[in-house]
Amino acid sequence: MYRNNNKKPLDISSMFQNFIPDSNIFSRRCIWVNGPVIVGAGPSGLAVAAGLKREGVPFIILERANCIASLWQNRTYDRLKLHLPKQFCQLPNYPFPEDYPEYPTKFQFIQYLEEYATHFDINPKYNETVQSAKYDETFGLWRVKTISKSGQLGSCEFEYICRWLVVATGENAEKVVPDFEGLEDFGGDVLHAGDYKSGGRYQGKNVLVVGCGNSGMEVSLDLYNHGANPSMVVRSSVHVLPREILGKSTFELGVTMMKYMPVWLADKTLLLLARIVLGNTDKYGLKRPKLGPLELKNKEGKTPVLDIGALPKIRSGKIKIVPGIIKFGRGKVELVDGRVLEIDSVILATGYRSNVPSWLKDNDFFSDDGIPKNPFPNGWKGEAGLYAVGFTRKGLFGASLDAMSVAHDIANRWKEESKQQKKTAAARHRRCISHF
Repeated sequence: MYRNNNKKPLDISSMFQNFIPDSNIFSRRCIWVNGPVIVGAGPSGLAVAAGLKREGVPFIILERANCIASLWQNRTYDRLKLHLPKQFCQLPNYPFPEDYPEYPTKFQFIQYLEEYATHFDINPKYNETVQSAKYDETFGLWRVKTISKSGQLGSCEFEYICRWLVVATGENAEKVVPDFEGLEDFGGDVLHAGDYKSGGRYQGKNVLVVGCGNSGMEVSLDLYNHGANPSMVVRSSVHVLPREILGKSTFELGVTMMKYMPVWLADKTLLLLARIVLGNTDKYGLKRPKLGPLELKNKEGKTPVLDIGALPKIRSGKIKIVPGIIKFGRGKVELVDGRVLEIDSVILATGYRSNVPSWLKDNDFFSDDGIPKNPFPNGWKGEAGLYAVGFTRKGLFGASLDAMSVAHDIANRWKEESKQQKKTAAARHRRCISHF
């Protein structure tokens, strides 16, 4: 809970503007930031940083990994492509190269992000993990404590003092690993999809893929293409849509329809078209939810699966659909329908979650699951200079919209405070002259 009570923050910027950290790596160094601290150097953090650069606002961007977009660089499989056309995935004020395909690969997207950071001269502080961030009501400032891994120098602790804090760690900061009975006794290879790169090592093996979202579908397809025998666990209902309908992106078609008709009608139209293209997915074990795909996305943030080739393999039985899990045993898994499968490996396509609750202290803006309580488009701004980007559940498109709002709002506040400080400095100068 943050309460300003309209108190003006103390003007302590002059205390820190000439501060240079000393060389004693064993002490916590205190650094004043004359602008916001951005936590996270993924697409969301980069987009905010670029907007602030364009406005001339100083900032620091903290990143726990050793690179930008660490989720994309370190925790995605090799065959991954953007699920939406590139025009819906580009960051503000920097379009994709014209020679990029409509659905850029993972590697092309990473290259685009690196060029984005270079173009806007964004230089994050890498290998720096935020331990806590708390609003100091006495001074009206944020205190962000970090620990930095400095290679041969070991660890160094910092405390950043700032007016504004931008949380840009996103919805996918930590792996979700369910606690399955007997998994520790399974004896085979168990991997989260975030650590999966390619199916080459699984040739000839029986692999259980737990999860039927976009990752589960694509990992299953990749396993089959590399000669494995995948079985995919489908525990609940799921919307599977074609990636394109009549040569047009299904996402773009949905967005266009919602401009001219209510969501329920757009959903019915999409599902009718999907049935024409894909057939009845229920008979393959992929039952559809009661809510339509657009309404489900808006209400619960659940993304429909955009099929890129897994469904034909499911129809032919080359990718098997199995129900929920009761427990694991040595080299096997028992399912809720009574079957027991002999398996060699398990891949957990069980998704990610926000890690905000672990480090942002005493806040009412985020829910217990680390997502802003106010839904899009009102979830980007909290109280006392707290902002959030990358939590819209609307992908890169939603993150870009929020990033522009955040950068614009902070820039206006920063410029207004800069004007006030100049006036105060001028008044002090006049008083000094009058004393002479």
